[in-house]
Amino acid sequence: MSTKESSTHPSPTVRARQRQAAATKVIVWGAIGLLLYEAHVAFVPIALALLLALILSGPVEALNRLRVPRGAGALLMLLVTLGLLAGGVELLWEPAQHWFERAPQTLQTIKKRVTPLVRFKQHVDDLRDDANAVGAARPASASPAVVVAPATDDAAGLLDGTREVIVGSVTVVIVTLFLLAGGPPMMARMTAAFVSDLHARRVLFLIEKVRAEVGRFYLTTTFINLGLGCATTVVMMAWGMPTPYLWGALAAGFNYIPYLGAATTLMVLTVVAMVTFTDLTHILGVAGSYLALATIEGQVAQPLFVGRRLDINPLVVFLALWFGGLFWGIPGILMATPILVTMKVLAENSERGKPMLEFLNPNVNIARVKPEAP
Repeated sequence: MSTKESSTHPSPTVRARQRQAAATKVIVWGAIGLLLYEAHVAFVPIALALLLALILSGPVEALNRLRVPRGAGALLMLLVTLGLLAGGVELLWEPAQHWFERAPQTLQTIKKRVTPLVRFKQHVDDLRDDANAVGAARPASASPAVVVAPATDDAAGLLDGTREVIVGSVTVVIVTLFLLAGGPPMMARMTAAFVSDLHARRVLFLIEKVRAEVGRFYLTTTFINLGLGCATTVVMMAWGMPTPYLWGALAAGFNYIPYLGAATTLMVLTVVAMVTFTDLTHILGVAGSYLALATIEGQVAQPLFVGRRLDINPLVVFLALWFGGLFWGIPGILMATPILVTMKVLAENSERGKPMLEFLNPNVNIARVKPEAP
């Protein structure tokens, strides 16, 4: 057999090795997925700390260039971030608590509004059941089995959940502070301990690229979301919606989640409008106004200011959100987008990143992607 034929038709030994390698990869990825799912209590705080450190590392390095010690700059930025979060929670706590207290009345109002639709659906179901029952014998009715629900200790569950949240929050703060205070020098020492100097410089180059891209992405996205939140507040105030600042903050916060965030905000605003107003004009006006704002944000502001940083196949984004929520819940949904951005940056700056780029965005022009040297 010629060399060309042997390369076209690999030998059985080569095919067996290829199948073994593919099976090994599947097993390894399955084991990693199982580990991430089972040990989410340990991994989620570390992942959130890494994300927060990437976002805040830019301001910390800027302060360091102004001769502010890296530890002092890290502590200052972390305190400012926590202060802003606490101030936002304090500002929105009262209107949010007001809606929580009104939850029973809100559900009753929604029930009254949708009662005609429910009755119509019930009537259609009854007609269908009657049609299916024509000529069929009715089985003897059996007495329903009584199911006794096991007693649960709600107080113990609440205590465990609260303890988990507190421990996770403290872990995020401490790990973030260490990462910011150590900065690139710490990463250089840790990397050089395991690889050669050339590979260490390459790893540091990739870390810096990821830090810069993720930082710029979140900084730009934050300003866009603040603009969307302010515009939503003004529009909700113009329509006479109660607690307009709460809906503006909701729109700004949920907009960090691609696609699903805007859809969730639209659903919440529509439900609140149905509870608040009785005429269809106001309900459609509230929903249509936010839909117009979200469309402008997604079709104009995001492509103009964010650019190609999130130029990723929507199907991949939805899968990342689904798997993130499956493995880590809400933190996983929040980290799905930065993980995709990180994967794209690494693929763009890697000689073997073409398959990853084709997976993330099949429409990308691979010929223009050239990995940079450190």
